[in-house]
Amino acid sequence: MKKVAVIGGGFSGLSAACYMAKEGYEVELFEKNSSLGGRARQLEINGFRFDMGPTFYWMPDVFESFFEDFGSTVDENYRLVRLDPGYEIYFGKGGRINIHKSLDQLIETFEGIEKDSSLFLRKYLRSGAYNYSVAMDKVVYKPGNSMSELIMPETIRSAGQFTNTLSAVIRKNIRDSRLRQVLEFSVLFLGAKADRTPSFYRFMNYADMILGTWHVMGGMFKVVEAMSAIAQRSGVRIHTGTEVRRIIVNGKKISAVETAGGITATDIVISTADYRHAEMLLPYSFRSYSDKYWRKKDMAPSAILFYLAFDKRLKNVNHHTLFFDSDFERHADMIYGKPGYPDDPLFYASFPSVTDRSLVPEEKDLGIILIPLASGIKENRDIADEYYRKITDRIKEAAGQNITDNILFKRTYYPTDFIRDYNAYMGNAYGLANTLFQTAFLKPKVKSRKLENLFYAGQLTVPGPGVPSAIISGKIASGEALKYLRKKR
Repeated sequence: MKKVAVIGGGFSGLSAACYMAKEGYEVELFEKNSSLGGRARQLEINGFRFDMGPTFYWMPDVFESFFEDFGSTVDENYRLVRLDPGYEIYFGKGGRINIHKSLDQLIETFEGIEKDSSLFLRKYLRSGAYNYSVAMDKVVYKPGNSMSELIMPETIRSAGQFTNTLSAVIRKNIRDSRLRQVLEFSVLFLGAKADRTPSFYRFMNYADMILGTWHVMGGMFKVVEAMSAIAQRSGVRIHTGTEVRRIIVNGKKISAVETAGGITATDIVISTADYRHAEMLLPYSFRSYSDKYWRKKDMAPSAILFYLAFDKRLKNVNHHTLFFDSDFERHADMIYGKPGYPDDPLFYASFPSVTDRSLVPEEKDLGIILIPLASGIKENRDIADEYYRKITDRIKEAAGQNITDNILFKRTYYPTDFIRDYNAYMGNAYGLANTLFQTAFLKPKVKSRKLENLFYAGQLTVPGPGVPSAIISGKIASGEALKYLRKKR
């Protein structure tokens, strides 16, 4: 039986391992950390359970498709709740906008802020729905080998959307800055500003506003546990706390991977670790991309995160809130333009225990705060402490209560922690930005350029950042690996 080594136990690694085991291959998965999940690990302290990474559950059809491939359903693995509102955007003196699951309510919200804006919104979301179906059926599951994958009647009709940006379309039709930010927000999950993201990606607005924002009861780690269970039922041998130190090459093929525990022979390697880090495990002459190549890439943001435990139930807080009560453009420019620390950063606050009491002890609450920063920025923990003080003051103002007096403990996660825990290039939190020149076939390739039995998955290759994309990426990489193995029979 052919052997497959999967490096990395995040969503893409678990996905790839499941698909390879399903086809009857002997699969071993190696994860450097003590638990699976990659960035979606869970932090548990004194009965408080924090999702360390992803907290938004979007594109539920992708998760359903994965479980269906293994004869299961989402409902059999965990319980989902659709949030209403999906999230809130807080603009300080500019008020707040709730993104409700009802399209009629959303249209009413837009109209209440800018007359006739809903005419554009309806048309825009219809276009987004079409793009979503094209993306899911025709584009997203492609390996990104060449431009020809994108040439089809559906994309030819939308060709202008690959050269025009989301920002250009939105700003041509919407005058109010708050509504612009509502529509531009969703592509932040793709790791890029809207003025650098092809307008084809308006399908993310459809995913956001129509397919909705969901919560996994028990936290996002429940998805990791469900995928891990499928992997183990399929025969995958999982090794946590086991970092791959070297990929061993024999001729033009990989013959083994080396860990602290020894050398494991393999016929295939699928690496879902940070792409650039994985290449560093190879002899120099077998790396597909140079350091110069990586330095020229536009990385998605890094982040500072605060994990907060409260000794009481909080009032006037939502499950998800985006704090856009400071200069949106200035902060974005200090991520993607001239890297720096903004004086008053935008941030995201999640209080999931508002929805899910299983995450906290009785009559307690928890919060997760994320501040996006430029990848590669020099870490400054004094600024992080200053940010913490400013942000808790802004939450106090928005919620009308002094949350700092009720904090039992705080854990801070810095950009260097992304490097330490995930070998993340430049401390990136989301991978490679989905800009026009870093999309589809223009991303680093799934198949190694130098070694015939090495394949890559994860957020630095196709389709890109985000949990659904990671799951899809694992399926793509396994599909390419299976093609190779079948040719060798």
